[in-house]
Amino acid sequence: MKPAKTLDVRGKFCPMPVMETAKAINQINVGEILEVLATDPAADPDIKAWAKRTGHEVVASEKTPEGYLRILVRRLK
Repeated sequence: MKPAKTLDVRGKFCPMPVMETAKAINQINVGEILEVLATDPAADPDIKAWAKRTGHEVVASEKTPEGYLRILVRRLK
């Protein structure tokens, strides 16, 4: 899956990763993927909860070999 946009929020802490994800999702088209790179461990559950609440889909979430989170969010509306 190739992301349409990458949002780098590494080094930022709650609530910034979710707030910036909410802004960035509107910059891509419906059906496209937003890649979020984060170092805050809370970003994973926070972005998953936000996606569920707002009607988007987290299609993948992984910890990279470099030690940060890579979360892929599909815009559904």
